[in-house]
Amino acid sequence: MKIAAFNLSGQGSFAQDAPALADAVKSSGADIVLLPGTSRVRRAVGAAAMRAGAEVDTNVVDLSIDGETVTAQRWLYRQRILATFSRAARPWVVVTDPSLFAGICEKVGAAPAALDPAPAASSRTTVNGLVAAGGGGESTIRPDAKLLFVAGAGWTKKQADGATHLDEAAATITGFLAKSGASLGSSKSLVDMPEAAEAFKFMSHMNQVGQTGATPRHAKGLSTCCHGEEPHVVGWRFIGERRAVNLDANCGWAQGKADVLYVADAFEVMRKVNELL
Repeated sequence: MKIAAFNLSGQGSFAQDAPALADAVKSSGADIVLLPGTSRVRRAVGAAAMRAGAEVDTNVVDLSIDGETVTAQRWLYRQRILATFSRAARPWVVVTDPSLFAGICEKVGAAPAALDPAPAASSRTTVNGLVAAGGGGESTIRPDAKLLFVAGAGWTKKQADGATHLDEAAATITGFLAKSGASLGSSKSLVDMPEAAEAFKFMSHMNQVGQTGATPRHAKGLSTCCHGEEPHVVGWRFIGERRAVNLDANCGWAQGKADVLYVADAFEVMRKVNELL
């Protein structure tokens, strides 16, 4: 059973640390590799373990060796349960609590070696040009606009006549953007919808607001056909005035998340707004 320990101190970048840690794990030939759980190590250890073909566990507070069996301990469920576990895969990268790193190394008889990553190679990427978000035409993302107009999946649903009107929805949205100068946002459900991709070419994942998307800082926000539940509203936390248009009076926007909720058909409302503009 070969055990190695490495220590990273000071400042460094992910581009330096990830390959350096991976090389250290592979070149050491160790079954168990110990690392302190500093922010620098945590940032790079996942990628390093993947490159080295190793398994990795973090937040380990103790390590025990009995012959060829290695067991680790870590707290679970908000420090209510102390779990003891082991892995058969080798190499196994064990990231300990930083304050316990030296004690665990001493317990298992591993002397930490200082790791000094080489400077990251300079980038060879060359920029050939820029393409606006959306379909490659005029950008619909306008950070300096006073209004953020957010479209939800309701624009793709069947309307009162029992049919979908994707082309009309696209024309209504782009018409409003052109006349108002607003920036376009989207719910995740809409940008992930394959049936809307053809009609909504002006929209991409770059327009997504909330969840895994952006958190814009426009003065006002107008949401149309969006459910308005909490994951989506998170993206609105910097917007001062929130308004929404939705046919459902019990939608998420009505639960104290919008300053004004218009219970109406967004197609009719936005058609009239475009006429007025």
